[in-house]
Amino acid sequence: MSYALITGASKGIGKEIAICLAKRKYNLLLIARTEKLLKELAKELQDKYQVEVFYNAIDLSSADAAEDIIIWCNKGGYDISVLVNNAGYGLHGAFEKLSLDDQLNMMWLNMSTLVQFTHLTLPLLKRHSGKSHILNIASTAAYQAVPYLATYSATKSFVLSFSRALRHEMMGTNVSVTCLSPGGTDTNFMERAGMEGSRKIMKQAKKFNMLPDEVAEFGVKAMLHNKAEVIPGFGNKVGAYSSKILPKAIVEGIAKGIYSPE
Repeated sequence: MSYALITGASKGIGKEIAICLAKRKYNLLLIARTEKLLKELAKELQDKYQVEVFYNAIDLSSADAAEDIIIWCNKGGYDISVLVNNAGYGLHGAFEKLSLDDQLNMMWLNMSTLVQFTHLTLPLLKRHSGKSHILNIASTAAYQAVPYLATYSATKSFVLSFSRALRHEMMGTNVSVTCLSPGGTDTNFMERAGMEGSRKIMKQAKKFNMLPDEVAEFGVKAMLHNKAEVIPGFGNKVGAYSSKILPKAIVEGIAKGIYSPE
């Protein structure tokens, strides 16, 4: 069986996607920053599912990370048939008060790293003898502007738009492109984004949060069925659809009320 390359694979949705693919007997190439977590996950998946798992601990926000990983893949001679661009994070707060360096770092990881991995991996995906897949992880925030998640939501809009365009470019090849846009998910996203101090946001999250394994299974199934873009969860679908039909001022005003720091 061929290999699936997964960025941000050590925890959250990325980890669960790795599990989903291991269950389907894909060999895995796990990429993230924390070596200890990668090593533990690799051993767990090898022992439980009898698949080959290799990992590479690297800071994916560094400019050369994607190129270094592809060199590593080429040296290993891995037959890659799946690329999962999952690495990313958010920052919550007023744009002018958030660190500019932190926001630029987030933009690089959420957009530039994803584009680099996609561009460098495409020749490997096309070289695979069967069907190949790209799964890009966006967010329901991609469907609207989100005050106090201004830069994050903009990066995810980029991921969604890029995925739509690339899917059309890949038609007629062996590569399909799927974009998964989760809503609130029970991961460390809110802690990393600095939301855990907001009672409003945490209360909202408890109502709608999905489990990461549910989101991962939904995304993997959609990818393997060559779906274009998918949103897990009925409430998330309704929210994304509402953002299309309601006036932007109303949708963004509601978002402002939810995400405004207390």
